Amino acid sequence: MKNDEKQALSKSDRVCRNIIEYGILGLIVFSPLPAASVNEWSIMVIQIAVLVMVAAYIMMREKPETNEIVSYSLKWPKYLFFSLFVFIFIQIIPFPKLMIKVLSPNTYSFQELFQSDFLRVKFMSLSLIPSYTLRQGLEILSYFLLGFLIVKTVTNRRQIMRIFSVLIAMGVFEAVYGLFELYNKNPRILFYRKTYGLDSVTGTFVNRNHLSGYLEMIIPLAIGLIIARVDVFSLAGLKWKEKLLALSKKGVSTNLFITFGIIIMSLAVVFSKSRSGIFILIFSFILFFGLTSLYLGTAMYQKKGIKSFLQIVFLAIIFISLYVGIEAMFERFAMDNAIVRSGRPTYWADTSRIIADFPVFGTGLGTFSSVAYDYEGDRTPLRLEHAHNDYLEYLSELGVIGMIMLMGGILFMAVSSFLIWRTRKHPEVKGLVLGGMVALICILIHSITDFNLQIPANMLLFSIVLSMTIVTAAYKYRRDAKNSKQERGG
Repeated sequence: MKNDEKQALSKSDRVCRNIIEYGILGLIVFSPLPAASVNEWSIMVIQIAVLVMVAAYIMMREKPETNEIVSYSLKWPKYLFFSLFVFIFIQIIPFPKLMIKVLSPNTYSFQELFQSDFLRVKFMSLSLIPSYTLRQGLEILSYFLLGFLIVKTVTNRRQIMRIFSVLIAMGVFEAVYGLFELYNKNPRILFYRKTYGLDSVTGTFVNRNHLSGYLEMIIPLAIGLIIARVDVFSLAGLKWKEKLLALSKKGVSTNLFITFGIIIMSLAVVFSKSRSGIFILIFSFILFFGLTSLYLGTAMYQKKGIKSFLQIVFLAIIFISLYVGIEAMFERFAMDNAIVRSGRPTYWADTSRIIADFPVFGTGLGTFSSVAYDYEGDRTPLRLEHAHNDYLEYLSELGVIGMIMLMGGILFMAVSSFLIWRTRKHPEVKGLVLGGMVALICILIHSITDFNLQIPANMLLFSIVLSMTIVTAAYKYRRDAKNSKQERGG
């Protein structure tokens, strides 16, 4: 009887694990398709899917064993992210009016100015629009829970490789589909008729910059996968004939397919005509050179061998992509005072005024578009929905306190991944984590001039890449440490 019960429980756990694993893969495929999930119904699908996966995790009797290195590395991020959601809850709950007047005088003044029945109100929230903060807070929570599920359940190589493969496949799909629709007489965004950006590649995204941001996170993953597959780091010191022989044993057809995918995705970035995207694309290749050299240390012959190999591959990709899309690139960059013409300095100035008025507690998560309308006046013909700078927008909504918690947790995870990566010898780990780190750096830089992390598909992808990077960095850490000790004669 006990054996039957144990078998039944094991089967139940397997079902729960499959729900989580295929749920993660399903969200990777789904999230960019319905116009990058910017509509409320698609956000709800993501939230329900995450909720089902969390329920499956809770129901598991024997949960996967979490890597000790991951648990240690996430100690402080866990506290910071938990504190962030406590802070968001504090933004929502009502306090006595006098307390709000003391804590955030401008919140009190703003409500007094715009709330018609202000005199009869006895309680107020730190958030200017609590319902918006609640809605946005639940959305952000779903991304964090997805990252939590990845950290807790992705524990073996098969899972890691499957997630990276699906991510790259979706990037290639977006690029191919976007290029196809560019030359379609009646272009569409999959389910919708395309009305904006008709002269540029947008894939299933509405905005060219957001497709570019999406691909900026996936192209480095694809490069990292190639480095992992061929174990580029082990080629150091070999002659060219030996290198070619070693590469021929690593699955040439698959590697060529991935390389072709990188070229297609790079072309899509160029034809998206996103200035920031093209800059980040080239920057990502430079970053690969720098991090690879840093990993190899001071052995000059190693640096030379690896750089020669990577230079041939990366320069070929850049040359092909830019040569094919040179006309589109020059057309986009030829605009005088591009940043000024786009209105970004005005947006940033308006957002800075909001930050100055609500420095500590912010206006409330998700309230930017409503509050910005009262700061921009009649200077812009269209209502400002986002600040075109993720850092300024989150700072205006969360204040200094919330921003420290949010960025502190993210940066702590990224830096921890880097520190673990520097000590690793596992070939696949070295390549995949390198790709993940470059992807994170690229999107964080792009966020200075755009609002990629306000787009559900991109924020979900960011959460996955961040979580997968630290999980992969710590994969089989003990085996690496043991091998390193044996090499030293310990």
